[in-house]
Amino acid sequence: MLYVVVNGLWGPRAESVRSVAERWSGTLAALKDIDAQTFDGWHEAGDDLPSDPLLEPSAPALAEYIERRNTGPDLDVVGYTSSSWARNPKAAYVSLTTHAGGTSRYAPHSVSLVFRSREVDETAEVIRRTPEILRVLAEQWEIDAGQVYDKAVDAAVTERFDLENSAPRCGRAVFLSAGRAARAPEDLPGAYVRTADGGLVVDLTYGGTKSPEIDTVIEVNERLRAAGALEKLPVPFDRDRY
Repeated sequence: MLYVVVNGLWGPRAESVRSVAERWSGTLAALKDIDAQTFDGWHEAGDDLPSDPLLEPSAPALAEYIERRNTGPDLDVVGYTSSSWARNPKAAYVSLTTHAGGTSRYAPHSVSLVFRSREVDETAEVIRRTPEILRVLAEQWEIDAGQVYDKAVDAAVTERFDLENSAPRCGRAVFLSAGRAARAPEDLPGAYVRTADGGLVVDLTYGGTKSPEIDTVIEVNERLRAAGALEKLPVPFDRDRY
């Protein structure tokens, strides 16, 4: 069964609902450019039924949805959570969840895109392009660190390094913000793609042409950790990115 995740993390960053909605809208547009069949017809989070309301992917409509889904005090501190999903014929089920816009010095922000399917497998073009999707998330949300992983890769890395869920790590691909990228070794295996703000995607799949061995992923994690490129942000947080 297909289960592939593309995610990213960052620290406190005060943002308005409108700003978060603009990032979300830009993400959906960029994803549709990558694969219009998979990333179309987004629904509001609910029972994952076709009857769940469709989301208009414009910033004003998404801002209204964020405000409707997030109620309670101190949202400017704790941040805003949003979730949507899409399931189209001959495409994987995909969900997109974000938590952003807060100033808490103890709760990280995140974006996560999850693929699930019993019919679509890892040879699908959209899965081969997940390192490119990681770049999209990195640029749209200005993340600190992120990765592409499946269950086997994540389990192996988590066990080997005894990691908490929020700890930066490398999977099939890894994103490093500019500060982290400056610490990374220059001869890691994989294809390198720079982002607009100086971040770096290291793609161990070489553009979806290879499936990295677990031992290779572990070795890259070891080298990045030794170089200080995968250190956690200090808690309480004093910045959003290295």
